[in-house]
Amino acid sequence: MLAELSPKINFGEIVKPTLRYIQHPVDLIKSYDRANLRPDLIAGLTVAVILLPQGIAFALIAELPPQMGLYAAIIGAIFGGLWGSSAQMHTGPANAISLLVFSTLSGLYAVGSPEYIIAAGMMALMVGVFQLAMGLARLGILINFVSHSVIVGFATGAGILIAIKQLKPLLGLNFPTGTIVDTVTGTVLHLPESHTQTAVIGLSTILFVIILKKINPKIPSALLSIVLASIIVYIFELDQAGVAVIGKLQGKLPPITPLPILDFNLIAKLSPGALAIGAIGLVEAAAIARSIATQTGQRLESNQEFLGQGMANTACGIFSGFPVAGSFSRSAINFDAGARTPLASLFSALFVLFAMLVIAPMARFIPTSALSGVLIVTAFNMIDREEIKRIWHGAPGDAAIMLLTLFGTLFLSLEFAVLLGILLSFGLYVLRTSTPRVHAVVPDAQFKHFTYKPDQNPCPQLLIIEILGDLYFGAVGYVEDTILDLLEKNPKQRFLMLRMHSVDHIDFSGIHMLENLVRSYRDRGGDLFMVRVSYTVRKRMESTDFIEYLGESNILNDDEAIQFLFHHRLDPAICIYECPYRVFQECQNLPKRMDLINIHTLDEPQTLACKMIAPQDLWAAINLKNGERPFVIDVREPREFGSGHVPEAHSLPLAHIIGDELAPLPAKDIVIVCRSGRRSRRAALALQEHGYKKLSILEGGMVAWEAVGLLEAVEYFPQA
Repeated sequence: MLAELSPKINFGEIVKPTLRYIQHPVDLIKSYDRANLRPDLIAGLTVAVILLPQGIAFALIAELPPQMGLYAAIIGAIFGGLWGSSAQMHTGPANAISLLVFSTLSGLYAVGSPEYIIAAGMMALMVGVFQLAMGLARLGILINFVSHSVIVGFATGAGILIAIKQLKPLLGLNFPTGTIVDTVTGTVLHLPESHTQTAVIGLSTILFVIILKKINPKIPSALLSIVLASIIVYIFELDQAGVAVIGKLQGKLPPITPLPILDFNLIAKLSPGALAIGAIGLVEAAAIARSIATQTGQRLESNQEFLGQGMANTACGIFSGFPVAGSFSRSAINFDAGARTPLASLFSALFVLFAMLVIAPMARFIPTSALSGVLIVTAFNMIDREEIKRIWHGAPGDAAIMLLTLFGTLFLSLEFAVLLGILLSFGLYVLRTSTPRVHAVVPDAQFKHFTYKPDQNPCPQLLIIEILGDLYFGAVGYVEDTILDLLEKNPKQRFLMLRMHSVDHIDFSGIHMLENLVRSYRDRGGDLFMVRVSYTVRKRMESTDFIEYLGESNILNDDEAIQFLFHHRLDPAICIYECPYRVFQECQNLPKRMDLINIHTLDEPQTLACKMIAPQDLWAAINLKNGERPFVIDVREPREFGSGHVPEAHSLPLAHIIGDELAPLPAKDIVIVCRSGRRSRRAALALQEHGYKKLSILEGGMVAWEAVGLLEAVEYFPQA
């Protein structure tokens, strides 16, 4: 049985998908339909118009040379497109990732120094290796455990940070900065020192971008704004008047950068930031790909997408770039422009490469304040107000994670904020799965379904529990404590029925917990039953011998479970004389004695010195022609007695025996009869206390009598 649950490892099944992931570009080109060439080229050109200024601007966020931003834009789009899974997602420089790069590196090296630039390439390589490992190990499913609230909180905080960080170059200010508070305070205090021409260009760029977006969102407002600002700087020679410009770009192909891959000290320093960037990049890529796939109907392969992100970052590290990720804005533009295959991303990179080689000499006049203006608009677009509202009005745990990630992003180191948000996501997941809903249910008004009605009175003998979650080691303590707490509140509920339809997984800790519950209920003279046990859970129960311990007969058919327990396990004496409720459909026609509802029917004896008589032997005894016949008393209620009873039996309800209404019985052998035998045991105990010794109980009661086909008398009420 264990072999079925732990199959042998098939290395062929591991190697084949890995080879398929790696040769994805070959399959993509072989299967390419020429009909897609025109729409892919148009989409590639459209995205390139956005990618070119973003590559330069996002490099400035990371405090890296603009040239590195263009290299990352070209290399990231090529490798991310060829090895990715999504047909429309675009990979390249991203604002939040660039901010993470700056946050990590600025604490290690002087901004702009050769060590700083080398470390940026090394970080891209490390991010790529991490993402490749995730993809090749087929661990794409793990990213689903990172809450969307982390992304929203981080994107909001990153947007605010980017906007505040761009205030200095936007206004042409020069003062030392540290934290976000220092930047805001310094900007306010040094506002009168703003460089007029620089501030006019920057603020005009913001206004121009917003106006163009209002007129037509498809207009490349960022590119047009930067081109216009560059022309103004060139014509009026504002670079000579103190307006900062990005300087000369090198019009050449991305060069290979020698990286210190064996510098383990550097690797240790960069690891936290690389892990944060890698995780955020994968989460963003998965989110972008899924959102587009819902509109295109494309079936995604998360592991292939991880491989694509890993290849893009690895290549960016080698070819003088810095970490990249999927871009929400460029992916949306790519989709809207009609991209049909990942080759659209490849074409966008080629267009940017061509533009870089052609316009490099003219790019030196691009003012940094114009780029800052574009980045501020982009930063505010990162703040998804609708998503924030939805999360805020949703689950409290998600809102808390969003706020903590947001404040961590603003006031802590970014890599720590990201990892904190991810850990909080895992923590929330563990909390939710370790505290599944465990509640008592009762039948609805139509007796067709079980529902949670805490205000409805339960059955005093049977507790029905629904477990809405898996029984793994983290959850079993909570589940067991909850059930035992319910047992303590209702100690007479000696029987427990677990509804297991929402339990898809159980480990040995879960099995051990169920064994404890069985033991607890059996120690009280009751038992535990189950319904709707899934195939996998049942297999695990069989392999651990739990089924043998519980008993095969204790796993019931859902449609017949209540009927079985009502007729074969629940004590009818309690149902009739002690319980004022009619919880189950089987209770509706029960002859409840409301006038005797407060009479205690004695606890059912576990051991009783009383003989049992088989139905055939009783039949023979009551039909003796010579000899003394036994005196048969039926302790059921008169209505039950009238529907069918042992011939010549006398109706003597249990309430009369345990109350003060018992008349003297004949001094002869007495046989006690009820439906199944449980009321007979109580009656025998009471009669023994009254001094009667010659007592026998019909084994199995009237159920057994009917089962062997013996005659019954009806509509006959001799009174004892």
